Amino acid sequence: MTDKATIVVHSGDMDKLYSALIISTGALSMGMEASLYFTFWGLERLVKGKLEGGALSAMHMFGLGKWMVRRRMKAANVASLERLLQDFKELGGKIIACEMTMQIMGIKQEDLRQDLIDEYGAVGTYIQEARESNITLFI
Repeated sequence: MTDKATIVVHSGDMDKLYSALIISTGALSMGMEASLYFTFWGLERLVKGKLEGGALSAMHMFGLGKWMVRRRMKAANVASLERLLQDFKELGGKIIACEMTMQIMGIKQEDLRQDLIDEYGAVGTYIQEARESNITLFI
C-alpha cells in the first residue's frame, strides 16, 4: 500500500465535484498520489463543455441555490472547477474514465476532455487503484 488516495467520483453535483477535487488536490499537495475514478453522473462532467453544469446536491431551488453558492465562492476567491482540475493534473493527479459508464450512457472517447483523462478502465482498474491506496472515498 502506498501513500495514495483514490476517489470514486460518482456524482456530477457541483458541490460533490468540488469536494472530490479539493480533497484529492490536498492529498497531492501533501506529497501523496491521488487518482479520481469518474463514473456515471461524475463522468458526464468530463464531457466537453459540461464541466461547469450540474446542480447542487441539496438546496438547488430551481437554480437559485447554485447561483447563491457560486456568488459566495467567488467572493471567497474559491477556484473554479476548471482551475481545480488543472491544479490536480499539474500536481500529478490521475483521472480514470469508467468504460462501462461510457457504454451505458453512450459516451465516446472523443466526447470527453482528452486533456484530463489519463486512462480508460473498468471496475478492475478501480480495484487496483483502491488496493494500492490507504485512503479510498466514494463521492
